[in-house]
Amino acid sequence: MGATVLLAISPGPDNIYVLTQGMVNGARAGLATTAGLISGCIVHTTLLAFGVSALIKENPLSFTVISWFGAAYLLYLAYKVFRSDGAIDSSGKAPKKSYLSLFKQGVIMNVLNPKVTLFFLAFMPAFIWNPEGNTVYQFYILGLTFMAVSFIIFASFALLAGKISGFLTRNKNTGVVLKWVQIIVFIGIAVYLIVA
Repeated sequence: MGATVLLAISPGPDNIYVLTQGMVNGARAGLATTAGLISGCIVHTTLLAFGVSALIKENPLSFTVISWFGAAYLLYLAYKVFRSDGAIDSSGKAPKKSYLSLFKQGVIMNVLNPKVTLFFLAFMPAFIWNPEGNTVYQFYILGLTFMAVSFIIFASFALLAGKISGFLTRNKNTGVVLKWVQIIVFIGIAVYLIVA
C-alpha cells in the first residue's frame, strides 16, 4: 500500500490527465476518468495472475527470472525519471466529453498501454508472499489493493483539482521532490526483488 501511494502521487500521464479533467470539466469528469483508468487495471491483473502463475507452477526458476526482469525494468524506469526535469505540466487542455466517454477513454488508455502491463509484471511479483502457494489468489489481492489505493488518490486529485493544480504549479520544488520519491520507490522495489 505504501509503495502504491508513492507511485500514485508521483506525476505521470494518468494522474495528470485526471487532474486536467478535474480542473477543466469538474470533479465528476475527473472521477469518471479515474473509474475508467482503475477498471483497466483489472485486465492487467488478470493477465498477470493467470500468465505469471502458470509460469511459476511450470518452472519455479521462472519466478527468479521474472523477479530479475522486474528489477531491471524498475531500474530502467528510475533512470528515465532521473533523466527527466521533474517539471509538472498540468496545463493541458481537456476537451468536454460525457462521463461515459471519459470512463471508456480511461479504460482504453490503461488497457492498451503496454507500459502498464510491463509495470504490473515488474511491480506485483515483488509482493508475492508465498510463490509456492496459490499465486492467482495472491496476484488478485495485490491487484485489488493497488486499484483501491490508486482510486482513492486519483479521486482525491479529481475532487481537489483546482487546489492541487495551483499548489503544483506555484511550488516548483514539488516536482523535484516527487521525482526523487519516484526514483527511490523504483530503486527500493528493484533492490527488494533482487535480495528477496
